[in-house]
Amino acid sequence: MTSITGPILLVGCGKMGSAMLGGWLASGVSPDQIKAVEPADAMAAAARAEHGVEVVADLSVLDPDFAPRAVVIAIKPQMIEAAIPPYGRFAGPDTVFLSIAAGKSIANLATGLGEHAAITRAMPNTPAAIGRGISVLCSNDAVNTEQRETCRALLSAVGEVVTIEDESLLDAVTAVSGSGPAYVFLLIECLAAAAMDAGLPEDLANQLALATVSGAGALAAQSPETAETLRHNVTSPQGTTQAALDVLMADGGLKPLLSRAVAAAADRSRELAG
Repeated sequence: MTSITGPILLVGCGKMGSAMLGGWLASGVSPDQIKAVEPADAMAAAARAEHGVEVVADLSVLDPDFAPRAVVIAIKPQMIEAAIPPYGRFAGPDTVFLSIAAGKSIANLATGLGEHAAITRAMPNTPAAIGRGISVLCSNDAVNTEQRETCRALLSAVGEVVTIEDESLLDAVTAVSGSGPAYVFLLIECLAAAAMDAGLPEDLANQLALATVSGAGALAAQSPETAETLRHNVTSPQGTTQAALDVLMADGGLKPLLSRAVAAAADRSRELAG
């Protein structure tokens, strides 16, 4: 990844914050270059024990001379308005704010951090925990080239990174890749349940469902062929797969169902923006 220079301040040590923290350290960032703010005792203790970084319960505890090059905001969107104003003290040409709070727009963040703050908004997803995430980011005009590269580096530590210029696309991004892992986990659940309905014992049903979904995903990721071509490759005319696809691809089947689900998630992302 691109070199991450200067101190990093992580705000929030939940699942995504901890995943990013682990990725930075695995990429060679020294623990003494990272400080974190986490008011929840259990998560703070876990971050200290697992990663060896300084974690404080409140920003006021940090050395007042501490000057991060990047402030990574990894807290729940419902907490943003109340939590981020104190971090506005870091706003300036030498610090970039990277927020992964779903649905919170750059304008919303600037209300708390200051209108001149350099802000990048990003949407990562939970496979970041194993370095297989994908993040989409968008920056305001105050973010310079070096800061853009810093944000890319911070996110590249946990997976792929895509940059966009149109912030309005992030609502759909959130609905597809941000929330998408939950859809895949539900598919595994439903496939296992269907296997049990077909007469398979629970252990075997769960094993087959998990291995099939994870294996098919890995094949799709590594193959030069499209998902549509791979689907055709599995499907013999008048065969068993075709019989199943006739149900899944019917007018009320999987495609319109997923379209409604993604639309609902994107609408909720817009609502969170206020």
